[in-house]
Amino acid sequence: MAGGGASEDGDIGFQIAPMVDVVFVLLLFFMSCAGQQIIEKELNISLPSGRSPSMESTIPKTPIIIDILPDGKVQSSEKVFDSPTSKDLPELKAWLKDTIAKFGDKDPVIIRPDPQTHHERIMDVLNAASASGVTKLSFS
Repeated sequence: MAGGGASEDGDIGFQIAPMVDVVFVLLLFFMSCAGQQIIEKELNISLPSGRSPSMESTIPKTPIIIDILPDGKVQSSEKVFDSPTSKDLPELKAWLKDTIAKFGDKDPVIIRPDPQTHHERIMDVLNAASASGVTKLSFS
């Protein structure tokens, strides 16, 4: 018993398996706690106030809708302007100027071209709107 007896009885060495088990338990604990964190987010909303709004803001803005048909006709409110071959669109210009003069420039102008409309015709209508003084313009 002189050669190997002491190492068999008392010194068992460093055990790695229990340490790995403890690390896995701690890892699972921290992962489960991290999933329960509440992330605060800010919502940007404007709440109504107790004041009465001004008269001008209560009047809804009525858009002026200009349709461009595939054959080149330009119409608004069932009224056809100019001929399909007219590039200057003088009737449309005059009508837009009168409309802006009557109601002001608060109403937006919406251009609704047909998907088959030539881009050149859309540019003609844009030029006419620009010449009439339209500042609020969009496409639909």
